[in-house]
Amino acid sequence: MAIPLATNHPGNAADASSVNALLSIGPEDKGRIRILVVDDEHTLRESCASVLGLEGYNVTVSGRGQDALGLLKRQPFDIVLADLFMSQVDGLALLRAALATSADTIVIVMTGNPSVESSIEALRQGAWDYLPKPFSAQHLQIMIGRAAHTVLVGQETREHQTELERQHAVSDKVTLLGTSAAFRKAIELARRVAPTDASVFITGESGVGKELIAQFIHQHSRRSSRPFVGVNCAALPEALLESEMFGHRKGAFTGAVRDKPGLLETASGGTLLLDELIEMSKPIQAKLLRVIQDGIVRRVGSETTDAVVTVRFIAATNGDPEAAVQSGALREDLYYRLRVVPIHVPPLRERPEDIPLLAEYFLSTYWVRHRKKGEAFPKLSDGAIRALCVHPWRGNVRELQNVIEHVAVLAEPSSTIRPEDLPLAAETRPAAGANPASLISTLEESYHVARERVIAQFEMQYLTWLLSRASGNMSKAARIAGVDRTTLYRLMERHGLQRSPNPAWVVEREAAETPQDAS
Repeated sequence: MAIPLATNHPGNAADASSVNALLSIGPEDKGRIRILVVDDEHTLRESCASVLGLEGYNVTVSGRGQDALGLLKRQPFDIVLADLFMSQVDGLALLRAALATSADTIVIVMTGNPSVESSIEALRQGAWDYLPKPFSAQHLQIMIGRAAHTVLVGQETREHQTELERQHAVSDKVTLLGTSAAFRKAIELARRVAPTDASVFITGESGVGKELIAQFIHQHSRRSSRPFVGVNCAALPEALLESEMFGHRKGAFTGAVRDKPGLLETASGGTLLLDELIEMSKPIQAKLLRVIQDGIVRRVGSETTDAVVTVRFIAATNGDPEAAVQSGALREDLYYRLRVVPIHVPPLRERPEDIPLLAEYFLSTYWVRHRKKGEAFPKLSDGAIRALCVHPWRGNVRELQNVIEHVAVLAEPSSTIRPEDLPLAAETRPAAGANPASLISTLEESYHVARERVIAQFEMQYLTWLLSRASGNMSKAARIAGVDRTTLYRLMERHGLQRSPNPAWVVEREAAETPQDAS
């Protein structure tokens, strides 16, 4: 049967058989991979099935989206290859149905109209990748080979996951602490995207915890038993960054005395964090885009395919990626490939209600790290907590960590930590007896607007301190404040604080363990 597939796609530069050899997918493994091909175009559908059948895969075909829905309900498939635009039931509906049946199913959409909007929407809803029509037989083989490799890796991961969880329980999980609405939104996005292979783009100021969010996503993904690799694109010069990411061949440059695999190969099957992506040079961006599209890695100094990788990409930056695109510093096609799910981590100054919780956590963990076992813990005074809540925290969570570690090193056992014990810049501390809310600039506002804003900030800061002081016990908090619980509940609702004495923060590391640095 003639195969009506294009022959001039860039993916043909790599030989499909060599790619499969690099992926180490044997005939027996291919026979276990169940593929469903759905397209209302008969010739293309049967051609794809023929190519994949000759490769040794277990292939089922369907010409109607409605029939494919029935197949998905009756039996599981490892890979679904579906046309994006079909009558009655389209590719996105099949995508949702496939993932609802099994979150581990890999869905690849085919489209003859590969617009940025439709492709990004498919990836955002959980598609593993997309194939723009027309595509070559070799490109199809390479794409399915990579997907099959991911399936096999996922199966191996699930087989070991129970054993790993029993051995390590939750002690090796990332700690993410916060009760604020903005921070909970970021964590909820991270939790929802984690089980997929969608690329994530994390933005936020330096020190807010972008790397922790990336680690959280990795550890809650099906790649969790595979490597998590991070590379700071701003810390290395261009030539060194290229060598580190892609590897190099012996003799590629002075000092290259042996072949060396790059971080992309090291992270294969796992997750690669591209920190400060917008600092990456345009030539390396172009080379990275090729890896994201085809999974093909060529080391520096090589003219052949050295490896085929399956990597989940997470990008992060403390800058403005859209401004970088507009200025030409960041390739638009790379940006949209990586920004399938954007997550913004708010600065600490915008979530003061999280400060007491974080401070108490850091104090306990650093006390355990620096002190002898059994020494009584110190305690943050009410005044110290208030001073922490009004500090501007230009360094965000990382700065708070450093301040509390300083306290843990110098404090006496069982002591009470006072505001003057905190290593805060003198100009940022409130004067004795001053209302912290009065620090807000109100020069350009009317009296009533300024008054309402100052009162609102005071109430938020007071409630934050009060709930921390009472450890979430509402009766105790009402007694300390000298108000009834109804008034207290009404104030909390006004400021979006939870009524529950157990705030909805995420705690996934034992408190005695060392906290990780925020980034």
